[in-house]
Amino acid sequence: MAEQEGLSREDLEAREHRELSPFAAFSDASRGRQRPRPRDARRTEFQRDRDRILHCKAFRRLSHKTQVFIAPEGDHYRTRLTHTLEVSQIARTVARSLALNEDLTEAIALGHDLGHTPFGHTGEEALCNALAQVADRYPGAPKKFRHVEQSLRVVEHLEYDGRGLNLCWETRDGILGHSGAHLPATLEGQIVRTADRMAYINHDIDDAQRAGILTEADLPAGPAAVLGHSLAQRLTTLIDDMVAASAGKDHIALSEPVETALLEMRRFMFDAVYSSPSAKSEGPKAQRLVEELFSFYLTHLEALPPEYQETVAADPVQAVIDYVSGMTDRFAIRVYESLFVPSRWALSQ
Repeated sequence: MAEQEGLSREDLEAREHRELSPFAAFSDASRGRQRPRPRDARRTEFQRDRDRILHCKAFRRLSHKTQVFIAPEGDHYRTRLTHTLEVSQIARTVARSLALNEDLTEAIALGHDLGHTPFGHTGEEALCNALAQVADRYPGAPKKFRHVEQSLRVVEHLEYDGRGLNLCWETRDGILGHSGAHLPATLEGQIVRTADRMAYINHDIDDAQRAGILTEADLPAGPAAVLGHSLAQRLTTLIDDMVAASAGKDHIALSEPVETALLEMRRFMFDAVYSSPSAKSEGPKAQRLVEELFSFYLTHLEALPPEYQETVAADPVQAVIDYVSGMTDRFAIRVYESLFVPSRWALSQ
């Protein structure tokens, strides 16, 4: 029989057991998918998860979703997609250094923000407000919108025409646990959880400096002395510290001085940037836009696209959430204009 060219899935799985830490998640020991699928000849299960996320529609939409600055003037501000890629890069570096499963880490990182709304956290707040306003009429509806839970819903139910991406349990657990109270069961998921915070604090500092909101000298002296005085220095400090603090352990950690400095820098960013007039100047408009779209579609359920009509029958509020939260910034603006802004009259000549 001719020798098979290249590495097979079995070869890759065997290499994981040879090279990875005992604390790693092994792809051939996954808890499985929601629906069983035949194994791939070339790719491990976690590689397949990464690829399915990378090729899904929700991932492509991230390129036109706000990170912090709504409709910024300039091409170099982060979007939700570039944030996701930066989280992935940081998380993969740490996973590789700790001999953990880089494929699982990447899959979780690429999928962690798929459920984010248009206009970033402003859109999330808008949907929370909208849900509060209809709580009495729809007692069984969600009480709050959480992008973490919506990200999981995207991969479990909304993609692939309602069938979901059918990801491994470990990937879904990591997506659900990247923020909030749920701590991921795998170290790979815990890496993404910490890398997410590391990424957004540092790239938001960079974007705020580009916007003229901050200078490097404005950063609090204590945290800056610990973390560093440039984007590269801060990321190097955080990555090196996470590797050193987590090596040989069954959990992911930062050292106490570095974690304290990171939390202090995060508090500073909320006060100085996230709530600043420059970052929030378009916020009220975006919030009103999202709330009015939600209200319109809840009272005109027939206007939702066909793929949402099955959900309408079971849970109309969830159907509207699914549609509105999935919009990009520019699509939401176009839909709003088509619904509420008069178009020019087509006068005959």
